[in-house]
Amino acid sequence: MIASFLARSSQSKTRVATKLASPITGLRFKSTGRTKKKLSKVKRIGFVGLGNMGLPMATNLFNGFKDKADFIIYDINQKTTSNFLKDHNTDPNNKDKVKVAKSPLEVAQEATVIVTMLPASQHVESVYFGKDGLFGALGENHLVMDASTIDQSMATRVAKALHEKGAKAIDAPVSGGTGGAQTGTLTFMVGSNTNADFELAKPYLEKMGKNIVYCGTNGNGQVAKICNNMLLGISMIATSETMNLGVRMGMDPKLLAGILNTSSGRCWSSEVYNPCPGVQENSAATRGYTGGFGMPLMAKDLRLAVNAAVDTKTTVMLGALAQQLYNQMAANKDYENLDFSAAYKWLSENSK
Repeated sequence: MIASFLARSSQSKTRVATKLASPITGLRFKSTGRTKKKLSKVKRIGFVGLGNMGLPMATNLFNGFKDKADFIIYDINQKTTSNFLKDHNTDPNNKDKVKVAKSPLEVAQEATVIVTMLPASQHVESVYFGKDGLFGALGENHLVMDASTIDQSMATRVAKALHEKGAKAIDAPVSGGTGGAQTGTLTFMVGSNTNADFELAKPYLEKMGKNIVYCGTNGNGQVAKICNNMLLGISMIATSETMNLGVRMGMDPKLLAGILNTSSGRCWSSEVYNPCPGVQENSAATRGYTGGFGMPLMAKDLRLAVNAAVDTKTTVMLGALAQQLYNQMAANKDYENLDFSAAYKWLSENSK
């Protein structure tokens, strides 16, 4: 009975950034009136974590600064770093335009501006504080931006440790999915110690995103992100349930989606990333739910939201139900590598 109820909640994640763009764009111009700080001339920019999101982000950042600074990258996947080197280290007059580091520590030794994009809190802890981690070489000349989605406590721990070394720390999780990463239209939800630090980071973030939103102190970027993704997870499940019901009752899915998207049920999951195959040409659903935002990542983000709710004694009944459904799908070998919109596929197969 619980399982059937869980199968009726609601999900969504590649990314509500598209809808956020209009209402929140103006917030990025908020200023405290403080004088802007300036870093010394940046000679090399570093990027750690070249996964599905990090690779296109690193590409856009490189293209945006290739005439101003050199680049250094690190990822545990050597094939990815080799391909990046092959594709971008093409300046005949500068054979070190792009370098591949042997460790995060080497990135911090070579670069004064660093972006990290990692899957979860344990990876952030390892990259920053582990053996040969970034922390070993960070100092007052460093600006470090972490775009990972992690728990708020880890973000504030990283920021505190960096501030003690004199470095500037930015938590800047993103919304917009792999599509937004590729087109450079991500929304960055930014937490920083001061507005001046935010202004320092903004030119770099603007090469990878369209909406750069100052959320306040360190850790607040993560607050905005997990709230966004909890809503996304809930709404994707709701959209999947709705589309599955309509199709099983004999409705044409494209017609149903069109009605929803001109009615009060309209949402990002129905309009931009519909989970029903065939409704949208370029959606993950139409390509067999491959690529996009994976089940384990949505399950992880929902766990972050639910854990935060426990810590703050906040009631999140639908968020908790969505978390359980995504946990179940992420643990299923037939779903663990699929996009999170495969909730529709799961509901359809379990409705028989």
